Amino acid sequence: MADILPEKKKKSPAREVLESIVIAVVLAVLIRMFIIQPFYIPSGSMEPNLQINDRIIVSKFTYRFWQPQRGDIVVFKYPLDPSRDFVKRLIAFGGETVAIKDSKLYINGKLQPEPYLPAGLKMADFGPVKVPPGHYWMMGDNRNNSDDSRIWGPLPKENVVGKAVFIYWPIGHIKILR
Repeated sequence: MADILPEKKKKSPAREVLESIVIAVVLAVLIRMFIIQPFYIPSGSMEPNLQINDRIIVSKFTYRFWQPQRGDIVVFKYPLDPSRDFVKRLIAFGGETVAIKDSKLYINGKLQPEPYLPAGLKMADFGPVKVPPGHYWMMGDNRNNSDDSRIWGPLPKENVVGKAVFIYWPIGHIKILR
């Protein structure tokens, strides 16, 4: 004897559209919360590498699998006002000593190459300052116009949002960030 299956009721076109919208919104929220997020660059503190009005994509999952590296461009919650996001370059790790002398960066007394800085940049001497464990030392590439760790101190690791990986706007600035 053959089994008889009940006829499957068709969904209305309106319901199908509504389900598609709900699924798209849920996916967008999950992607933004855990994977990638766009950010806007409002200031010149990272010039010449990030320009005012650049739009960047930040990977929120990279640092779940890999440790941050010296020189990474990082988005983080500003320590003095966590409702604001900042973007700076990771300069030093907890336990390291940071100093600027004769416009050159020294970590633990060793000169650090900084090929991302504009040629001929002159900076005031600073430090030495020891970065406490569980913190990072963050500085803008536009060192003379950057509100960074030299002003507000070391960044707690838990304030890190993610790694800046890509400039997607304006079109003339599109590039992968290293």
